[in-house]
Amino acid sequence: MTTVEIFVGIFDGFRTTATVTAFGLLFAVPFALAFGVAQYLTRGGARLLTTAIIEFWRSSAVIILLFVFYYVLPVIGIQLSAIVAGAMVLGLNAGGYGRQAVRAGLQSLDRGQVEAASALGLPRRHILILIELPQALTRMAPAFINQFIQLIKGTALVSLVTLTDMTFRAKEIAELEYNPVGVYTSLLLAYFVVCYPVTMFGRWVEQRTGVRKGLTNEF
Repeated sequence: MTTVEIFVGIFDGFRTTATVTAFGLLFAVPFALAFGVAQYLTRGGARLLTTAIIEFWRSSAVIILLFVFYYVLPVIGIQLSAIVAGAMVLGLNAGGYGRQAVRAGLQSLDRGQVEAASALGLPRRHILILIELPQALTRMAPAFINQFIQLIKGTALVSLVTLTDMTFRAKEIAELEYNPVGVYTSLLLAYFVVCYPVTMFGRWVEQRTGVRKGLTNEF
């Protein structure tokens, strides 16, 4: 196979990579928002419990979690498809990092707005939904895009739970062609082609929102 044919062959697995990424976002975004807000608002025991859940997903090895969710859970009667297991593990791991952007975005806002709204008698949940989150979302956006890129790259691990993604296709081609250098170089280029446009979009969003780089990179 020529280099072009290898490259095209690897992209046969892009559909799976895109599917896992999309489903992963369905876990990552709600998790990041819910636990970021919870960490921002809670104190005492509730704060400790919230932090413990976040740190579990941040600190556990993704590859081990994949094996547990796909190979171990069926032993106790919980059967997950490979796509669901991969999306859940990668998404919740990304959400564990993304929640820091939520908390940092909320903490960076002017506290005078909250105090003024409280003085007017607005309930705390309404202050959060109507005043704080809309402003904080623009500050979170670049960091969320960074985590989206990490999620795409993380999908390379789902080949370990039988999914035919781009990495799985690269392994198949490498075994057939006996050309690991050419195949895995093409795989590296394939992920670059997928991720680079998202990276450029993230930089554009950062410039448009005027978010400080230090905030977007704080995880």
